[in-house]
Amino acid sequence: MADTMKLVNLGPVDKVPKGQGFCFIVGGQEIAVFRQRDGRLFATQNRCPHKQAPLSEGLMGGGVVICPFHSHKFDLCTGQGPDQEKLKVYPVKEKDGQLLLTLEPNP
Repeated sequence: MADTMKLVNLGPVDKVPKGQGFCFIVGGQEIAVFRQRDGRLFATQNRCPHKQAPLSEGLMGGGVVICPFHSHKFDLCTGQGPDQEKLKVYPVKEKDGQLLLTLEPNP
């Protein structure tokens, strides 16, 4: 049986202001979508693995998000943070003005 990825339309790209993040609830999961000032898009789990802070409210730029609670920095491409902390990352893109997020199928 072939696994297929699930593509989810999150709505207009303008829902996420440039230079900021926005939290979407997708299938019961909190997913943070970040839009850099240059328009690049990133998507990760919304909750910091350290103290469950909402990362969508953190500072972001240069492909990094900084946790609003304890200033832990996470690479938005790889999800890598300090020590062994790591975020789940999701493919996200803009097509025809819409945000399209790819979710992995449930095992």
